[in-house]
Amino acid sequence: MHIFVPGRLCLFGEHSDWAGGYRRLNPKLEVGYTLLVGTNQGLSAHVQPHPTQFILHTCVSDGTRQTLILPMEKEALLTEAKKGGFFSYAAGVAYQFLAEFAVGGLEIDNFLTDLPLKKGLSSSAAICVLVARSFNQVYDLNMTLRQEMEFAYLGEITTPSRCGRMDQACAYGNRPIAMIFDGSYTDLIELKVPKNLFFVIVDLGASKNTQKILTQLNECYPFATNEVQTNVQKYLGSISYQITQAAVDALQKGDAEQIGLLMKQAQGEFDIHLMPACPEELTAPVLHQLLEYEPIQPYIFGGKGVGSQGDGTAQFLVKDEESQQKVIEIIEYNFPQMQSLKLTIYATK
Repeated sequence: MHIFVPGRLCLFGEHSDWAGGYRRLNPKLEVGYTLLVGTNQGLSAHVQPHPTQFILHTCVSDGTRQTLILPMEKEALLTEAKKGGFFSYAAGVAYQFLAEFAVGGLEIDNFLTDLPLKKGLSSSAAICVLVARSFNQVYDLNMTLRQEMEFAYLGEITTPSRCGRMDQACAYGNRPIAMIFDGSYTDLIELKVPKNLFFVIVDLGASKNTQKILTQLNECYPFATNEVQTNVQKYLGSISYQITQAAVDALQKGDAEQIGLLMKQAQGEFDIHLMPACPEELTAPVLHQLLEYEPIQPYIFGGKGVGSQGDGTAQFLVKDEESQQKVIEIIEYNFPQMQSLKLTIYATK
């Protein structure tokens, strides 16, 4: 059978998933709130059962092929998962399924990948959801999307990765969703969009250290001990929540101009409150140069950073499909090190 799993773009509320999780330790913290959508790009695969082995053939975006072959045994899968790296995610999910269900092996041929890796678009979560969905469908486990998400999450944290729970929202495909994070509790709300919205996602072609960003921001939790930490908690709590709720409302009204204004507001507040906690990474001169680049301004409603922020990836909400192409042409002509993707959120039928 054929399976496609997209990447995941966090439109608003980055970092608030893990920040909201700290309410387990400090109930005075605010809940986390994110607005997410699946990308138009992702992982395509053919899958079939295998009697004794877990086999994954991968194809990364540059066309390189690699293969993982493991016996469908708990010890072998867990050992591979603990190693870290791309194959560890798949092995971690396979381990979780074997621990829970009487499943056999699986062969997954990921024959096409058009999703950039390590660019804040949840490529690791996409492979985890792909493996979870493959087991679910091949072995008729009748799991819901939320159960697929849960097993994908459990598989990823079996590895050295410490992702938040929002990454596996790619299980919901291209439809936008909102997620609320309150300690160990997660709620998910499917959203409706009355008209198409057009985005451009830009790989800045620079460098950032996501691990450093996450480490230094996590040092602000669960209890703030200085003004910098207090400001981080304030933004990832009440400020981010209010902006994200306003964006959810605007999205469901199809008010692209308002979403663009909220993107600018979110980036400004992010810079004020979070940049001092990790200035080496979050000052992000390349990101800010592009956000303020004058030639693209007539074609966009707004823009902001993606994922953990820093000089990794930018996102722009543009005015229409023609503007989408124009922005890409301007950026790639003037910044040849950058690469762009189109993202269209289609009106709900």
